[in-house]
Amino acid sequence: MSLFRKLPHKPHNSLSILSITNRFFKTLNPEPFPDVPTSAYYDDLVISAGRDRDFDTLRHLLNKRVKDGCFNTTNTFKFITNNDVPTLSVLLDELTTNTLARLDKGFARKSAYDSLVGRLCKLNQIDGALRVIETMASGEYGLNACTFHPVLNVLTKKKEMESAWRVVAMMRGFQIPPDLTAYNYFLMAYCFNGDLNSAADLLSKMVQEGVSADTRTYDALVLGACKAGKVEGALVILRSMVDDGVPMLLSTHMYVIRALLGMGYNAQAVKFVRCFAGKDTWLDKNNFGCLASRFIELQRFDEAKLVVEEMKKRDLEMGEKLKDFYQVNCKDQNFKINK
Repeated sequence: MSLFRKLPHKPHNSLSILSITNRFFKTLNPEPFPDVPTSAYYDDLVISAGRDRDFDTLRHLLNKRVKDGCFNTTNTFKFITNNDVPTLSVLLDELTTNTLARLDKGFARKSAYDSLVGRLCKLNQIDGALRVIETMASGEYGLNACTFHPVLNVLTKKKEMESAWRVVAMMRGFQIPPDLTAYNYFLMAYCFNGDLNSAADLLSKMVQEGVSADTRTYDALVLGACKAGKVEGALVILRSMVDDGVPMLLSTHMYVIRALLGMGYNAQAVKFVRCFAGKDTWLDKNNFGCLASRFIELQRFDEAKLVVEEMKKRDLEMGEKLKDFYQVNCKDQNFKINK
């Protein structure tokens, strides 16, 4: 029969045959789809499809995961690596123009674009991220201030403030005013670098635009004051937070503790930690733990003994190093704690 005519024999590598056969059987008998899929499960599928450059499957998965309530994560576009940089332009063309642009309208499409921007920023591919943003703007794919956050975060951390402000100008060009989060990135960068004049100018600008402060705004201001050695100013800011009912981040407490100890105000540091004690066990554990650890680093062992003894009395969890310190220096000893 013609169907069974003899074909010329071509030798095959045995490993290649096994690989092809394995993929064939997986196609015939695919792994069962879980009853309750997770975002991590979808990320694995998306990454696999992306590495294979199977863009049809990729588009299907990005749509389906949203319908299943499995939203995109920072790992969704992990198949893009720095090894792709030489051909990144071609890859982005395929993703933005043919794949993501054809996703379901609304959240599925916008979140995919946002996730892609976030991945490119993580790889420090800012030009690529801005190119994706321009595609979102031209296609009206839900571009908003949140899309720009990863870009501003990277640029301000790298102290590339002029580039960051150009991105803000780009936002305004798209009729998107910078939001509080965007301004907080700038404020944190200025305060971290000790540029209090620029921080003050930015605060005035925020007030003029009616942008209210939040926890991270205050956190940056406390950091700036502590960096400048103005601990009293930091305490004034903390008092404003308490009066306004603004919750404090752990980092806010850490700035003040380290600043006080750095200036030799050991008793005041202990008093500061005690001032906030008794309201939040997790906060107490970290505040007292940080204080004790810093005393040990500074070889202020008497003060460290008092702090770990107080931690014991308050039944606060200690790290291994503090446990060892307590066992050696405090166990079965009665250290008086100054109230």
